[in-house]
Amino acid sequence: MAIKFQFNKTSLNELGKQLKIRTRALPTLKNKESALRLEVKKAKQRSEELLEQLDSTLKQYAYLAALWNEFEPGLISVKDVELETVKVAGVRTPELKEVLYEVKPFDKYSKPLWYSDGVKILKQLAQLGIESEVYTAKSHLLDFQRKKTTQKVNLYEKVQIPGYQEAIRKIKRFMEDEENLSKASQKIVKTRHQLEEEEEMRND
Repeated sequence: MAIKFQFNKTSLNELGKQLKIRTRALPTLKNKESALRLEVKKAKQRSEELLEQLDSTLKQYAYLAALWNEFEPGLISVKDVELETVKVAGVRTPELKEVLYEVKPFDKYSKPLWYSDGVKILKQLAQLGIESEVYTAKSHLLDFQRKKTTQKVNLYEKVQIPGYQEAIRKIKRFMEDEENLSKASQKIVKTRHQLEEEEEMRND
């Protein structure tokens, strides 16, 4: 990224301001990047834990496999998933508040005894699956922000800060050279005047 500047004091002051802003912001950005990296890891781990829990719960009820054929399809369904927004490392992320189910009425006397337990089991399985999905979505959102923060850190650290420092050096060098030239030319003019005065005095 080429930094535009002019060889004057106004440009020097403006570049100094921009450099200060980025230098001050860099530690905060680095801290945010570390926090986001940690939160992404935690969300991914939680999602995996829930999937493992779902898997082990399914295995736990494997003995009921034959009975599920007797279970009425569509008896229970997910009516709604209530989410709330929680800020994690400054990023708005979803969190599962509640899963609302719709259970069709059934006759407890004519249906097998395990029907009520079957409904509870399906609620438990759905809850684990949905919560895992929410944590996966959370990890994607956090990772997206982490990548954006990493890009900004790299832009500041590797491009803009060195760019502004180099531009400031060039302006200062130019201004010093200009000052030296000005002093040198003043000296020449002064010397020439002195010589002219001396010449005039000699002629008088």
